[in-house]
Amino acid sequence: MNDPPNNSPHRTPPTGRSAAAVRDEIRDLVAEYCRLAFPRRDFQPGDPVAVAGRVFDEREVQHLVDSGLDFWLTTGRFAEQFEQRFATRVGVRCASLVNSGSSANLLAVTALTSHKLADRRLQSGDEVITVAAGFPTTVNPILQNGLVPVYVDVEHPEQRATYNIDPNRLEAALSDRTRAVVLAHTLGNPFDCAAVADFCRRHNLWLVEDCCDALGATYGERHVGGFGDIATCSFYPAHHITMGEGGIVFTDSPRLEKLVESFRDWGRDCWCEPGQDDTCGKRFDWQLGELPHGYDHKYIYSHIGYNLKATDMQAAVGVAQLDKLDGFIDARKRNFTRLWNGLEPLSEFFVLPEATPGSSPSWFGFPLSVRPSAPFTRRDLVRHLDTARIGTRQLFGGNLLRQPAYQDRPLRVAGDLAGADYIMRHTLWLGVYPGLTDAHVDAIVGAITTFVLEGRTESR
Repeated sequence: MNDPPNNSPHRTPPTGRSAAAVRDEIRDLVAEYCRLAFPRRDFQPGDPVAVAGRVFDEREVQHLVDSGLDFWLTTGRFAEQFEQRFATRVGVRCASLVNSGSSANLLAVTALTSHKLADRRLQSGDEVITVAAGFPTTVNPILQNGLVPVYVDVEHPEQRATYNIDPNRLEAALSDRTRAVVLAHTLGNPFDCAAVADFCRRHNLWLVEDCCDALGATYGERHVGGFGDIATCSFYPAHHITMGEGGIVFTDSPRLEKLVESFRDWGRDCWCEPGQDDTCGKRFDWQLGELPHGYDHKYIYSHIGYNLKATDMQAAVGVAQLDKLDGFIDARKRNFTRLWNGLEPLSEFFVLPEATPGSSPSWFGFPLSVRPSAPFTRRDLVRHLDTARIGTRQLFGGNLLRQPAYQDRPLRVAGDLAGADYIMRHTLWLGVYPGLTDAHVDAIVGAITTFVLEGRTESR
């Protein structure tokens, strides 16, 4: 991308120093500022233990300031760099940056409603298989596009604690209206990609992979996101890397990429990047719809779209974070293993998580279920940990069908949802993010062990 023009109406006399020299000085000062403003501090007993958080140093802030000095406020050089590097990292051809993971999910599903997909397009009333035990924005795009979610259960945690879809239930969920499957890899643990992809292939269904919690996870030798037709990721501060807000849609299909970017960019038919014109070579030679021949292609709209682009400042932070992704994933795995080993002696009271066979999870969190036979409840444990300043989270919406937002919505349920209900009543998750040290993890294990040994049963 060309350097942005200086459109400022204000001009000052030259100082004898180049802009590049001043920029270098600013970059050095930013590094010095970060070392002073964000000093590293060892964990002390009694310090809070967050469940998630941003991990950064002066590189992210330098990138952010560097982008700000460009004053190129929409997507630009950093966004282009991030998209290319991300696609290479996960092994796909195309990646389209957006303003959030929720927007990424919305675009992934909405792209499949395009009239340009002919008889494979999703249409109002079509059914989409998903699970009830998940995050709302995995399911919401199904409803937002007038589609009907078909809920199947996850594997029951006391039988196999993957917290992912039970693939044995897929065939029973199929109907003559089924057109797609939309699933998330729960807390960074891949679902059974082989079984789900095979089901979709045999029945000619679209597969959308929500990888928002699973960047870096693999199944077999492949990264998650590479098994479906289209996939998504989130860069909210709790996730594997962050832009503050941000997300991405990725695919191996240039055709689907073009549809995603049309819906992302107001629904326009033109595919020129911001600041570029006439990359098709026929900007004033199109005839689409009932418009006159030669109507400016930049203002021809082929879809009912949105504006869901990210800013280049967000992308600049993401570029710096990508450099640290491998280290972040290793830290998450290390913290997960330390937690598992520390809590394994308490397995009489807790169901410990397990990786999906054939996978290598990139753990977003550590799911933990309180067995119904335990002399305490999840609420007892959560209240104790909250008092000890240790963060916890429920496993997102539990059973979404029990949530007020999903009452009286179109749906079909295939089989029972005993696993989702179990998660709703008994499951929480603990942090494993890279900002946690061994001392943080040991504090979590110690607090839970103390709680169990003291037998607290405040509210059975």
